[in-house]
Amino acid sequence: MPATPERYLEVQNSEEFGRLRQTLRKFIFPTTIAFILWYALYVLLSAYARDFMAVKLIGNINVALLFGLLQFVSTFLIAWYYARFAARQVDPVADDIYQDIEGRATAGADEGRTV
Repeated sequence: MPATPERYLEVQNSEEFGRLRQTLRKFIFPTTIAFILWYALYVLLSAYARDFMAVKLIGNINVALLFGLLQFVSTFLIAWYYARFAARQVDPVADDIYQDIEGRATAGADEGRTV
């Protein structure tokens, strides 16, 4: 028997779920802000600092190309770091919460059975 809507509300209001949300927020908000600022810097420099972005570094590779490629690198690094962070700090807590919900739902279904 699946958990009831009341059980989900109870879990949502629990201290453990609140800590899980806080842990996620402490990672997601600063990382998102940092990435948006990094991207905005790239866009603003491309629009208003054309001479700087046109500086050649090696052969035909200029600052603008390097910054553009670093956008991809930073995206993949953030994804990798989030996966590592989630596996260590988010998933175990989320699994515990899920097992608690499923455990109580199963226990409630077993109590209603007659043998």
